[in-house]
Amino acid sequence: MATVVNADLPDAIFGIQPNMPVMHQVVTAQLAAARSGTHSTKSRSEVSGGGAKPWRQKGTGRARQGSSRAPHWTGGGVAHGPKPRSYRQRTPKKMVWLALRSALSDRATSGMVTVVDDWGFAAPKTKDAVAALRSIGVTDGERVLVVLGRDDDNALKSFRNLGDTVEWVYVEELNTYDVLVADRVIFTSATLGALSARGGGNGE
Repeated sequence: MATVVNADLPDAIFGIQPNMPVMHQVVTAQLAAARSGTHSTKSRSEVSGGGAKPWRQKGTGRARQGSSRAPHWTGGGVAHGPKPRSYRQRTPKKMVWLALRSALSDRATSGMVTVVDDWGFAAPKTKDAVAALRSIGVTDGERVLVVLGRDDDNALKSFRNLGDTVEWVYVEELNTYDVLVADRVIFTSATLGALSARGGGNGE
C-alpha cells in the first residue's frame, strides 16, 4: 500500500510566484491545439449544379442572376464559411515550463501536492487503487491527477478505470491544464525526481 512521504519539493518548481497571464496563455494554446479544425463548408464554386444562367439578363422583371448556386440561393454555396485549419499556437518552451511551475506552485501552496513512496501494486486491480487513494486522504469527489512513470504499468491499469475524478499522466507529459483542473496532484518519489531532473535542464 502506498505511503505518504515528507519529500522536499524543489522551490524552483513548487515554490515560485504563480504567473497568471502565462498560465492563461499556455492553457489557451493547449486547448486550441486540441481542436480538430476539420469543419468545412462548400463555397459557390464547390456546390454541384448552377452552371446555366437561371433566366435571361433582361426583360423578365426579375433581378439579374448568374447562378443558382450563389450564396443567397437555397442550396447555394456559403460565403466566407469555415474551412479546415489548424488552431495550433506557437508557445515557447520556456513559457510552457514557467506555466507548469506556476500551476504546481499554486497547488503546493494550497497543500494539494502529495508524494508517495511507491504504489506497489503487485497486479492491476482497481480495488487496490481505490484503497490506496483513501489511505493517503483522498476524499470522494476530489479530482485527482496521478503522475506516473513509464514503468508504472500496474498502477496505470489500476487507476484508469476510476472514472472522471481520477486522471493519470506520464511525468514527461505533465502539463498546466491537467494540474489546474485537479484538486490534488500525486507524485511518487521516482516521478518527483524525474520532474526535478527535467527542471534542471531548462536553464532556470
